[in-house]
Amino acid sequence: MRVVSLVPSLTEAVAVSVPGVLAGATDWCSHPAGLDVTRIGGTKNPDVDAVVGLAPDLVVANEEENREPDLAALRDAGIEVLVTEVRDVPGAIRELDRVLAACGARGRPRWLDEAEAAWAVPFDPDRRRTAVVPVWRRPWMVLGRDTFAGDVLARLGVDNAYARHEDRYPRVPVDELNAAGADLVVLPDEPYRFTPDDGPEAFPGTPCALVDGRLLTWYGPSLAEAPGRLAEALRAAHR
Repeated sequence: MRVVSLVPSLTEAVAVSVPGVLAGATDWCSHPAGLDVTRIGGTKNPDVDAVVGLAPDLVVANEEENREPDLAALRDAGIEVLVTEVRDVPGAIRELDRVLAACGARGRPRWLDEAEAAWAVPFDPDRRRTAVVPVWRRPWMVLGRDTFAGDVLARLGVDNAYARHEDRYPRVPVDELNAAGADLVVLPDEPYRFTPDDGPEAFPGTPCALVDGRLLTWYGPSLAEAPGRLAEALRAAHR
């Protein structure tokens, strides 16, 4: 079995669960550390010819992270493409089961059982909070409707201020973000790398939680530790 992954989350999940099957991955596939496979470009601009040249039995992709023209070109080349759709935690668990089975996993990996169990425990916050969740700067972009990261936060007691926006990742000027009435700003370190010195200063007077973007947006082995570590980061913003 030879697999090429166009999604960092799926790359990590496949690499740790079905060792040896990955033949290629994107330049953004940073986990697991030391992954030794052919790099085939970015999630939005993969080298289709390079992927075809690896002669994979399967390419795993995601409807949000990858472009349909690239996936269509792979299918036209006779390559099977499995496209995932992940908008919430239960959906991530289901899609991971599907991907790993398609990649030849013999049974369900322990980390996936642990992830499902971790998210099955209801989180009981002291109070629900409303947050603005930027994902980019220059221009400012935030989480909007129907996103995996938004569902993750909602399960931890944080409601996205733009959850009902017509766009999934709306561009909103920072003065409007400050006027949105949120009592928290959640700043992940990817895709934009927000830091203590780059992000919080744009939201004077509002607590900011700097979080590991992998815990917020990746659906892979990090799902098992995400609830506890994210909850701690959110609590720390209000101390």
